[in-house]
Order: sequence, then structure tokens, then C-alpha cells
Amino acid sequence: MTKKQKIKTRKPEWASTEKGFATKVLDGVSSSSAKKSKTTNKTKIHSVKDYVDGVLIDNRTILAQAITLIESNSPKHIEKAQEVLGKILHKTGKSIRIGITGAPGVGKSTFIESFGTYLCSQGHKVAVLAIDPSSSRSRGSILGDKTRMENLSRNPNAFIRPSPSGGTLGGVTRKTRESIMLCEAAGFDIIIVETIGVGQSEITVRSMVDFYLLLILPGGGDELQGIKKGAVELADAIAINKADGDNIKSANLTKEQYKQAVHYLLPATEGWETQVFTCSGLNDQGIEQLWNLIIDFEKKTKKSDIFDLRRKEQTLDWVYALVEESLKNRFYGNSKVEKKRIEIDKKLLEGKITPTNAVTELLKGINK
Repeated sequence: MTKKQKIKTRKPEWASTEKGFATKVLDGVSSSSAKKSKTTNKTKIHSVKDYVDGVLIDNRTILAQAITLIESNSPKHIEKAQEVLGKILHKTGKSIRIGITGAPGVGKSTFIESFGTYLCSQGHKVAVLAIDPSSSRSRGSILGDKTRMENLSRNPNAFIRPSPSGGTLGGVTRKTRESIMLCEAAGFDIIIVETIGVGQSEITVRSMVDFYLLLILPGGGDELQGIKKGAVELADAIAINKADGDNIKSANLTKEQYKQAVHYLLPATEGWETQVFTCSGLNDQGIEQLWNLIIDFEKKTKKSDIFDLRRKEQTLDWVYALVEESLKNRFYGNSKVEKKRIEIDKKLLEGKITPTNAVTELLKGINK
């Protein structure tokens, strides 16, 4: 009997003797086949040259892996990532960086999909760096932005990268700036950074983009009283989203209230008046208007040198933010400090030491 016939006739021992019984047992995978399969599925470890070459030709798989590399906290990965960034540096800085924020539920993802699709239709290459909130307990994140931007994610001129915030201040990952650089080197001329829209995310994203858009919901009660002044002061434009259906009247009222309110605030960008308009990500309304605003913004700020000055200031901010983070990591990663913390925590809880003295004692541990 041939092997083929054996497979055909073989049945489990509990099988019925009746003809036509649907269940049969196939032979298992041989150990040699399993070994071969395991070897084949092994992830390739890329060299610095592999990453650089892949990013520069816009190989999306390599680009995604390069972003994963720079997001890693492993010392060997950090060193490799910096080598990659050093070799693509000459190809960066040529995009328009747009920050988009707003409270959860304002429709950021729908709006960005509509905006990104429009830009792609105009011949632009759009990268969306969407920051998803991480759990403060597990540090896990759903990373659902690709699902919410399904149509845009299928566009060959678009690249969407959802990244966990990792619990960092402002909800923007520590490596977002480096992700921007990689996307620019891959030829994306428009970078959109979507923030969580809670806490200090507005301030963090402002420090890495050229143009900042705040999305607002219509009819949220007393708009003038409920203005989040900090977010509004940072915005180059305010869009009242979901201005469709029954919301149109309410959206127009909200627009007029915000127009009046911004007159009492300093502009976010010198020489530029904060614009307020209504839009609908669902109906593509206001999308072209926003892009025309951004083009006008770029022309005016480049002519006055504000654009380049802001980029330079952001680079300096970036350096000192990294210094602060490096010091923080050195503190919490110091074994002497870790031992000292147990003693200090106990004294604090027993009321034997003040918080200020506790800080002094802990910092001494770094210098020893």
C-alpha cells in the first residue's frame, strides 16, 4: 500500500465503520521538515547598511523595522539606531511637519484619513505617526490607528505607524522625532503626528512640528468658559470638526465663539494669525481649505525666517530633552540608588525625613 493510500484510508480508532465518514488523521510533520520550517521563519538581522539602503528606497518593511529599532531601549539597538540616523541625516528636514491634536472622540483618525487621502491625491507622500495611549500598569497599547484609517493605510503614497506612548509625558513617544527623520529620508514630504490629546501632549507635539492643528467638537456647552487656554495658545489653526448633519448650526456658533476668543491670546507663531474654521472628516469638508492654510503658513513663515528659526529651536529643545531623559535613566538604573531607595522610602513613610532631604540623600548615591 502506497503512502498516499495510507493517508486516504487512515481513520481515528473511534471512527465509525460506515462508508463516507468525514474524519481522517493525517501523518504528522517530520522532525526534518519542522527544523526546515523553523529556520525559514527566522527573522533576518539587518546590518546598518541594510537599514539605510532600505529606508532610502522607501522599502516599507525596512522602514517599519528601522522605526522599531529606534524605539528599542536595548543599548545595542540604540547604538545601531544612531548609526543608521547618522547615515540618513543628509536626507532629512525637507518635509512639512503637521501636529494634530484634540480631545478623545473629536474624530482625529477620521479627519486624518480624509486629509491624508486628499494629500495623496495631490501627489504628496504622507506619513502618519499616530501615538496610542499606553496602559499605566502594563505599558500595553491597542495600536488601533491602522484599523481606524483603513482606506489611507492601503494608499501606496501613505505610511501609517501606530506607536505606543509608553507612558511618556505628553503621550508622544520618546523616539517620535527620530521616526520623523526616517520617514523624511524615505521621501515622505508631509509628516502628520497625531497625539493622544490628553495631559501635556499639546506642548510635546508643538516642540516637533511646524504647523499645529487643534480639533474641537461643536456644541460642548459654554465654549468660551470651557476653552482649554493652553492648547488654544499653541494652535496655528482651530478646526471645529463634525460640522455635518444636525451639528452644522452648533459648529458655526462654536466657530464664531473661538474666533472672538483667539483675539485675546498671543498668536502661536509670530506673524501668523490663528485661523478658525469648520470641517467634517466624514464629508471631506474643510480639507482643501486646511491645506491652503498650511501652504500660506509655510510661505509666510519661510519668508520671515520664523520657519527655520523654529526648526533650530526645536533641535536644541530635543537635545536637552534627551539630556534630561538620560539623567533620569542613569538615576533609576543606578544600583546604589536602588539600594538607598529602600532605606529612604522607609524613613519617608515613618516621617523621619522630609521629601527635600530625601532627594538630597538619593542624589548623593549617583556621585558615590
